[in-house]
Amino acid sequence: MIPSMTDENHCYQNAVAERVNGILKDEFDLDVEFPTVHAAQQAVAQAIETYGTVRTHWSLGLQTPHAVFHQAA
Repeated sequence: MIPSMTDENHCYQNAVAERVNGILKDEFDLDVEFPTVHAAQQAVAQAIETYGTVRTHWSLGLQTPHAVFHQAA
């Protein structure tokens, strides 16, 4: 893996990504050691699917990102 670093004096550049990563680790238990790479990939895929299609977001008026995207389309 290659670490992602923000540019100097741009502390909010990765704020959205860090927020999503934190939610995925905290709410979906992705901060554990997985027995295999495949198990980790499956857990991440399921968490992302749930995050986008099941989990409602306050910033979206308690809608899912999936619903908001399809309303805008």
